[in-house]
Amino acid sequence: MRIAVIGAGQVGSALGTHLARLGHEACFGVRAESLAKARAALATASGVRVALTGEATTGAEVVFLATPFAAAVSAVADAGDLTGRILVDCTNPVGPGLRHGLDSRTSGAETIQLAAPGARVVKAFTVYGFENFAAPPAAVNGGRKPAMPLAGDDDAAKRTLATLVEAMGWEPLDCGALAQSLHLEHMTLLRIRMVRVDRRRPNLLWAVAS
Repeated sequence: MRIAVIGAGQVGSALGTHLARLGHEACFGVRAESLAKARAALATASGVRVALTGEATTGAEVVFLATPFAAAVSAVADAGDLTGRILVDCTNPVGPGLRHGLDSRTSGAETIQLAAPGARVVKAFTVYGFENFAAPPAAVNGGRKPAMPLAGDDDAAKRTLATLVEAMGWEPLDCGALAQSLHLEHMTLLRIRMVRVDRRRPNLLWAVAS
């Protein structure tokens, strides 16, 4: 599968290199001023390319948006026409004091859907830190895969993403419509407080018991 990852930071790099190891064609998309730095950082990664955002997303079946939330809307604009493409929102609107960055009025994912009205937006890979994405996660509950919550309005897009999620070692958990992303973003804030503030281990995982 042809995959684009917008952003080559910690989250994007971990996701893109993992997908490349699974045999997917992965291309990182960044802005011109970040191109040389991203290529240097990913020089030893096997099976990946780095290009300008619009070039990276051309022909991609699935596009992962892995920038800071403050840069997400402009990054989507750089990506060009994403009509019909699956756009995986991996961003989180985190405000001062670890409050929701949009004051819980709407989700970041819905904001991104407005910025890319033709895209099939699915919220995923947000309730964990980057430390959990570079390799398959550890099993929990006697060998069960940990859960990866998904939210989106397009059921077919969620099913396609679910196949990637499973291949990466997670159990996809369909949480419903894109509006449910607001609750996933609150779940992320809970995790940030537990891991970054209370110093719980960064590979803390969520699981579905039944």
